[in-house]
Amino acid sequence: MNNTSESPAVQSAPSRFQAVPLVALLIASLALAAAAWSWSDSRERIRDLKTELGRRLAESGKEVSETRLLARNADDAMRQVSEKVARIDSQMVTSQQQQLALETLYKELAQGRDQWALAEIEQVLLTAAQQLQLAGNVKAAIIALEGADTRLQRLDKPQFTALRRAIATDLATLRAVPSLDEVGASVRIEALVARISNWPLASAQASETAPVARAQKQNVSLGQELWGELTRIVQIRRVDRNEAVLLPPDQAYFLRENLRLRLLSARLALQSQDQVAFRADLNAVADTLNRYFNTRDDGVVAALKEIKRLSSLQIANKLPGIDASLAALDAYKGNH
Repeated sequence: MNNTSESPAVQSAPSRFQAVPLVALLIASLALAAAAWSWSDSRERIRDLKTELGRRLAESGKEVSETRLLARNADDAMRQVSEKVARIDSQMVTSQQQQLALETLYKELAQGRDQWALAEIEQVLLTAAQQLQLAGNVKAAIIALEGADTRLQRLDKPQFTALRRAIATDLATLRAVPSLDEVGASVRIEALVARISNWPLASAQASETAPVARAQKQNVSLGQELWGELTRIVQIRRVDRNEAVLLPPDQAYFLRENLRLRLLSARLALQSQDQVAFRADLNAVADTLNRYFNTRDDGVVAALKEIKRLSSLQIANKLPGIDASLAALDAYKGNH
């Protein structure tokens, strides 16, 4: 009975032992399948990684090429910029040199123009001084100084301020000098000269014309000629003044000519501002009128009054110089 009961157990043991290899084989197969799938997946992944890596390497190479191209372009641009900067620097240096040259030339021209203007002003001042010293012409000196001041005003340079101030001082001094109407006085003397022939002599002689040449006429007898000479030399006239001087006609002519010469001499003295000669000539004319002419005649009376007024004129004044202007000019020349 015991043998019978053990035989199924013994029979089932070999069955279990046979199932184990199958399971192991199944597990091994699964493991191999899993390994194969893992290997295949890994291979796919590796391939994808290689592809991605190749793509990225390709993109990276492209970017490197682009970067190199950009770097090369940047280098070219920098080189062009450097060349442009170098040209600009060269042009700046040239421009600065030209500017310095122009400034130097301008200074030289300005100094030359100032020197030229100063020489002209010096000539004007010397002319004004000569007009005052030699001719006593105050008006001409004033005009000369005004012209010099106008020229300095146009230059508008501060270094000429002292010179302009000195010119203004001399102008004020010259303008304060009493003015003389020289032209008016000269016209008054000419009017007296024109009226000389209208002034009657004190002796009231009939003929006061210039002596003429005596023409010999064949139809005039010697007796008639002698009678004519006697009647011309010896004349009887009544005069109201005892001191009146009787003059023959030829001497009356020369007397009037002497008056004319005296008045013309007085006019010359007026122009040269010779006070002594001016009054001496007018006094001589007045003395001649009082001595030889009819002082009751209205024309003679008016002439004597006019001569007296002319004699009272002060034609020679003590004129100031332009020493301040000349001194300022010399000081400027000394400092420059």
